[in-house]
Amino acid sequence: MRRLPIDEDVTGEELDKDVKQELMSLPKTLAEDVARNLVMVARLLDEEPEQAYAYAKVALRLASRVPSVREAAGFAAYGVQKYSEALAEFRAARRMTGLQHLWPVMADCERGLGRPEKALAMAGEPEVHKLDKAGQVEMRLVAAGARRDMGQPDAAVVTLQSPELASNSIQPWTARLRYAYADALLEVGRQDEAREWFAKALEADQGGLTDASDRLAELDGVEFIDALDEEAEDFETGEVDEAGEAAAGETESKD
Repeated sequence: MRRLPIDEDVTGEELDKDVKQELMSLPKTLAEDVARNLVMVARLLDEEPEQAYAYAKVALRLASRVPSVREAAGFAAYGVQKYSEALAEFRAARRMTGLQHLWPVMADCERGLGRPEKALAMAGEPEVHKLDKAGQVEMRLVAAGARRDMGQPDAAVVTLQSPELASNSIQPWTARLRYAYADALLEVGRQDEAREWFAKALEADQGGLTDASDRLAELDGVEFIDALDEEAEDFETGEVDEAGEAAAGETESKD
């Protein structure tokens, strides 16, 4: 089996205790190997999803009967838009644990596969009531996305209206929920309200999870100029001006 290089600072101890507990069912050396590959998946998932996917495949070959490995493989496949594969891995992890926390991302995989009706149906299943608050908000976001996929933007707006949206409390999901609502409002032509909610999303977005600031600037007609491009343009203009002055000087000399 081809192994991938592991960053020198990765030990495997970086994993959550629940994951490490699952890996204790494996021989010690194998558990350490799987753990280090899972850390690499987590480290690369956002910035280098293709690489994360490769490490997830290694972990999967080593320990396919460990639920956390199947879940990590699912998220890695999801990150590279392999939705059918991701859905299969999430289903496997769910069967192994009996837990429902993957239900929203499974529904989003259905959207990715071009089945928004299926995603919307999942939003109405009993499993949703077993989700924690974050999971329920995530399910609402998926359902609203499914409505938009189905050409029902007004229904998407209504879907996102909730106590969590109205709350002034800032939670990990607040920025994304407000942003989705603003985007849905914009699609149905409610521009002033959309601007208000993009501003509220920006206010809640401490970690830079959204591009709410860019969307606000766009609505306000603000155009950002790349300083490097501007310098390059000035340089080019300077070259033309110097060439023009040189040509003028030659003409005067001839006269």
